[in-house]
Amino acid sequence: MIIIGIAGGTGSGKTTVVKNIVDSLPTESVAVIPQDSYYNHQWNVPEELRKLTNFDHPNAFDWPLFEEQIEMLRNGHPIEQPTYSYLTCTRQQETVHVDPKEVIIIEGIMALYDQRLRELMDLKIYVDAASDERLLRVIQRDIAERGHSLDMLVDKYRNVLKPMHDEFIEPTKQFADIIIPNYGGEKRAVEMVRQYILGCIGR
Repeated sequence: MIIIGIAGGTGSGKTTVVKNIVDSLPTESVAVIPQDSYYNHQWNVPEELRKLTNFDHPNAFDWPLFEEQIEMLRNGHPIEQPTYSYLTCTRQQETVHVDPKEVIIIEGIMALYDQRLRELMDLKIYVDAASDERLLRVIQRDIAERGHSLDMLVDKYRNVLKPMHDEFIEPTKQFADIIIPNYGGEKRAVEMVRQYILGCIGR
């Protein structure tokens, strides 16, 4: 088994890189674990306060559960991955059954933030993109998919996304074994990662 962490700022292109890696590997050999699944449950918090959650701060995540479940997978045990709803801003009762696979990919803005989690990884990747490009991608995505207004997104970027990125996400680049600049040349990097993975799993 090989465990890969893939981090990067909001709108950096992490999801695209993960998809390209998964598509390049043998079917059913990969499990993707999204960090978004491990936001803290807020069942006892009033809904109006839940909506004030800063999802870009490390304190928003249930690190002990995240670490425990990745370690379980590494040791060959299945997990019941939590699910999270942005509509209710809390964890759902439903879980997702995940079996151990030859390749486990952990994907999220702070996938490389936690030291214990990093120690469980065999390969650490940071997907990098210029701040203006990330902002444009966030605007396009959130207007189209979430119905957010432009004014709201600009305010969110200035007051949450940018300061949190600068303080907590960008510094994790130093822990990466590979930095993928997301400007169109990522296909070559994905091919290198694919070759590395196939060598590790003996394919």
